[in-house]
Amino acid sequence: MLRDTTDVLILGSGPAGLVLANILHGHGIDCVVLERAARAHIETRARAGFLAANTVRVLERNGLAEGLRRRGREHGVCEFRTEGERFRLDYGRLGSGEAHTVYPQQDLVTDLLARYLDAGGRIRFGAEATAVIDADTSRPSVRVREADGRLGGWTAGYVAGCDGRHGAARRSIPPGAVRHHRRDHGVSWLGVLADAPPSMDAVGYAMHARGFAGHMARTPDATRYYLQCEPGTSIDAWPDERIWDELAVRMRAADYGPLRTGPIRQRTVVDLESDVLEPLRYGSLFLVGDAASLVSPSAAKGANLAVLEAEILAHALIADLVHADPEPLARYSARCLAYIWRAQEFSSWMIRLLHRTPGSDDERLFRDGLRRARVESLRTSRAQQDWFAENYVGV
Repeated sequence: MLRDTTDVLILGSGPAGLVLANILHGHGIDCVVLERAARAHIETRARAGFLAANTVRVLERNGLAEGLRRRGREHGVCEFRTEGERFRLDYGRLGSGEAHTVYPQQDLVTDLLARYLDAGGRIRFGAEATAVIDADTSRPSVRVREADGRLGGWTAGYVAGCDGRHGAARRSIPPGAVRHHRRDHGVSWLGVLADAPPSMDAVGYAMHARGFAGHMARTPDATRYYLQCEPGTSIDAWPDERIWDELAVRMRAADYGPLRTGPIRQRTVVDLESDVLEPLRYGSLFLVGDAASLVSPSAAKGANLAVLEAEILAHALIADLVHADPEPLARYSARCLAYIWRAQEFSSWMIRLLHRTPGSDDERLFRDGLRRARVESLRTSRAQQDWFAENYVGV
């Protein structure tokens, strides 16, 4: 078995892995990124697109914001549509007075990867990490299956698991070594990405008797939509025509204007789940992004948490490896978990706001009454609007 070595081995080249790699490499720390997919795949993989103000600050202070500053678009308005009415919140002027920057995740990944490679950073595409070995020691190793099928391995001082909830980092932590908190919210979304211009100048949240529908602009020519669907729904049950018809009904296009349609190039069913691992460290293995916690997409927190955690871990590793100060690494988990639980709380609040949830008739009627009260408070109370804005944009 081939074996190589580095100071920090990073599993995964999403936003978390590439922010971490860029910061470490910029401070002279030897690091290597292992990515199981091809470069073309990660540069075209459509994911999130709403960057929080703090995420933009993280990228700016680490010299990683050039692309989003040129092509990103500020966005600070959302519109809620309910039975018989709609209202808008200019959330960029409420709360802390901060807005989102709309910048597709695949564009951010492309920027971060180009910056890393141009600076001489090392990444191995087509290299799948299969297991982290001896993570509870000072010299862990990672088993790797290369693109040509060869088995190889790496040793490192530290391993950063940025490879998602199903990656080798999570799988390699022994049962009982960390606590795993889980919640299934009982709600599923059909998510679609359409080659169609946005139909409104706001993030749209429609609450309808037939289920939730959402509208989120991605670029001037592409829009992401969501439709609440039954758990276990097959995407084959949703051809283009049915999707557009259902979106028109739930978004109340007859009342508020038609939707701008186009070819649907991506569709997937997403079960709204949340989980948190605690602590986010097992020996020399650190968890970042979706490997650390899964936040439901109801409040666009996942990628923003990943970038924040990557910066925290990067500077903790720099303190340890450059300045022989292990204290920031010891605090990494507690610092990140404070942000993670705040995001989980707001995400759960959004789920309760937007969806009718299953239950007995009495339970459902009671929950629907609470949901209507939340909507009315959001519509009429400045204090509630400020709270919403601060948590909606904040991380």
